[in-house]
Amino acid sequence: MKPLFSVHAGEYLVGSHIERHFPRVHVWVPARDTGIDLLVSNRSNRRSVSLQVKFSKDWLVTDLGPEFQPRLKACGWWTLNRSKLHRSSAHYWVFVLQGFASRSQDFVVIPPRELLRRLERLHGHQGTIQTYLWITRDGRCWETRGLKKRDQLLVAHGQFADRARDFTQWLSAWSPIAALNR
Repeated sequence: MKPLFSVHAGEYLVGSHIERHFPRVHVWVPARDTGIDLLVSNRSNRRSVSLQVKFSKDWLVTDLGPEFQPRLKACGWWTLNRSKLHRSSAHYWVFVLQGFASRSQDFVVIPPRELLRRLERLHGHQGTIQTYLWITRDGRCWETRGLKKRDQLLVAHGQFADRARDFTQWLSAWSPIAALNR
């Protein structure tokens, strides 16, 4: 076994959220990097769910204008390796959006195959995938990379519609963890 490493901020926030909201599960940190950041098991440790965690600073407060501030909670930006996403053995990828101005934490919990399918549909099959996830104050989640400003404003005002970019069903989608919590 190699020396123990420390968890990054996103892993800490996910683990803390799970422990706070699902008290009957165990959260484990693997001893080495296998593409799984956290393992969550039921009380008897007979069933488990594996998580890959991705954290982003909040780009809302640093890069978006004042017209966006009152309507959005957090905006994250990730650079993903398509090959790693394709080969991922994690059951779910968890994107952590830490809203600094709104003092919020939001989590997008999505199976890697679904994530890859959606991102390839939106952005093609390149090796490196850039993705922007925005969380609105009305509880919606949108993938916004490549949108023109007028569409970004529609997202912020709750008037945007595009099923391919709507990630709301994966926002706080903790049902796999809740199933372990029984």
